[in-house]
Amino acid sequence: MRVAVIGGGWAGLAAAVELTAAGAETTLFEAGRVLGGRARGVEIDGHQLDNGQHILLGAYRDTLALMRRVGANPAELFDHHPLQVIDNTGFRLALPRLPAPLNVAWGLLAASGVGMGEKLRTALWMDGIKRRGFKLAYETTVAQWLDGAGQTGALRRHLWEPLCLAALNLPAERASAQLFANVLRDSLGSSRREDTDLLLPRVDLGQLLPEPAGHWLRSHGAEIRLSTRAREINAAENGIAIDGETFAAAIIATAPQHVGALWPAAETNYDYEPIATVYRNVEPGMTSAFPLSNRLGGHCQWVVDRGQGVLACVLSGHGDWEKLDDDALAAALDQELGLTNPTGWHKVIREKRATLSAQPGIHRPDCRTTAQRIFLAGDYTWADYPATLEGAVRSGRRAAQMAMAVSTQG
Repeated sequence: MRVAVIGGGWAGLAAAVELTAAGAETTLFEAGRVLGGRARGVEIDGHQLDNGQHILLGAYRDTLALMRRVGANPAELFDHHPLQVIDNTGFRLALPRLPAPLNVAWGLLAASGVGMGEKLRTALWMDGIKRRGFKLAYETTVAQWLDGAGQTGALRRHLWEPLCLAALNLPAERASAQLFANVLRDSLGSSRREDTDLLLPRVDLGQLLPEPAGHWLRSHGAEIRLSTRAREINAAENGIAIDGETFAAAIIATAPQHVGALWPAAETNYDYEPIATVYRNVEPGMTSAFPLSNRLGGHCQWVVDRGQGVLACVLSGHGDWEKLDDDALAAALDQELGLTNPTGWHKVIREKRATLSAQPGIHRPDCRTTAQRIFLAGDYTWADYPATLEGAVRSGRRAAQMAMAVSTQG
């Protein structure tokens, strides 16, 4: 059984590994020179960094399982930190190493700058959400959901709104409440304490999955065609033709904006949200007490201390920062961070279509298409989550399993 995967991002890699492990003769097409798609390693001034800062959680179970499958050990490649939400106003919520849900309850009750009445109301609200299985009665925005629940105090500003922006790449006023509830279900609402852990890579994203997966695929007989763009797919009798080459099935695992060129019948017309990552080289001694902090009141939302004197500033969603050129944006962030005499280098990486716009009622396509042997994979197809690496990996595995099922039917 020859099965093609088009796109070498995390969804495509997950699909290719799943297919190959199941015995398929897998061919992976990747238009770029390296694997990884929108989550890959890059070299900047001698530093191995990423083409955009990503934040992973212990709840990324399929991603971690895939890493183990291809020989990448998460215990060695990540620093595991119990989640803390710290911002530049002095707010701090830290989860202790206690079993779930005690870790979240303790962290909430010990949060600084929040009155006891608000903490208790929030605890009752979260308990109610959990009892309902994190299913909302109707779809709405996160802001409307919080309003209706009476979540209008300090925790909204310092916890819920920043987490919403980080998870959905949209402010609470525009973001889907049900998608945000799903994120809370599998993180703060999980029965596993480790699901709330923050996972900070010790290596670049390429070394986390794309490179080990590429080695694993080649060693198990898969063919990887880098710098090769698939241009035409046609459904054929008992198979699929890709640029004239026949396969039993095909998985399109490109970014959604590229799907239409290959399969126009796919419904992938979305609005998108941007993300910028600004890397700043600072004095190595300027380390943070915790490697992740939230910033309120400026362009930057999150700062990640990557170690070795490198900070990654993350700017999520549309904003005034888009009007600034790279040097002006870096200077503005230096001022926000209090770097009065910045030295060293900076690098700005902008992704204009970083994620689909996860607004209420957004339509997400099924992985099936109008052709029996053509499937879709990508974070945009995993409707339970906003655009995340975990959603991408899960979608790739699902598409591969369906492709194998239809291929074995003859």
